[in-house]
Amino acid sequence: MKRNVFLALLLSGLLVFMASCSSSESKKDIQMESSSTSQDTATTEQENKAETEELANEQSKVIPTNRKIIYRAELQLNVKKLENTQLIIEKKVSDYGGYIVESNVHRESEESISARLTVRIPEQHFQKFLTDAEGEAAEVLNRNVTGEDVTEQYIDLESRVKSKRTVEERLLEFMGKAEKTEDLLKISSDLSKVQEDIELIVGKMKYLENQTSFSTIEITMYENSVIVPGLDSKNLDTWDKTKKQLATSTNFIFATGSGLIVFFIGNLPVLLLLLLVGIGIYFGVNRMKKPK
Repeated sequence: MKRNVFLALLLSGLLVFMASCSSSESKKDIQMESSSTSQDTATTEQENKAETEELANEQSKVIPTNRKIIYRAELQLNVKKLENTQLIIEKKVSDYGGYIVESNVHRESEESISARLTVRIPEQHFQKFLTDAEGEAAEVLNRNVTGEDVTEQYIDLESRVKSKRTVEERLLEFMGKAEKTEDLLKISSDLSKVQEDIELIVGKMKYLENQTSFSTIEITMYENSVIVPGLDSKNLDTWDKTKKQLATSTNFIFATGSGLIVFFIGNLPVLLLLLLVGIGIYFGVNRMKKPK
């Protein structure tokens, strides 16, 4: 009996010991899993941080330091001598490496004349040219300067061109490997469309490059002259008037004489007939008046 009780106690002790060992191992596993999870989380955070830094570096490389800005300006100037001022401004345009797009001169009246110039100046000389042009004016009536930032638009066009170039290269590879006529025609059609898109995008890029490298300036100049009323020299030319009147009188005499000569010679038969009739009447009347 005592032996059975001893065996039961021994068995119970072994079971308790095994249960405690299993609990200890499970705790270790949990700690190991927790440690592994925390390590994985830290690794993921480091990877995300690295990707963020790499993305930021790429963005910093994409954005250029020199931005593309289209500058435009409008000037309205009151000048003393419009012709001289226009020549000076045109010379400055040439000196700065620019060119004239349009040049018009309009005379509204004897007292007022205006001119309009549209010029394009290299962007680096834009402000200097404006200062020089304003310096030639007697008065600056209006000054308007605007700038349009097209940097993002230009970057977008660059990205689109790169993408289209990649597609173009792949289509050229497919065309070289194509064996069927149908496939070749389909690839050729797609390639033509992609190349047209590339030309269109490149054209837009060149336009933006031209607009940003050269600034457009419109200059309107006004010259208002004050005319002092004076004597009309035409009314004071007595000798010319005398010669003119003499010629008029002489022409009148000649014209009258010529008319009389033409009248008498042209009507000579009628005049002779009338003369004979008059003579006959005259003698007839005289005979009737004589006493019988």
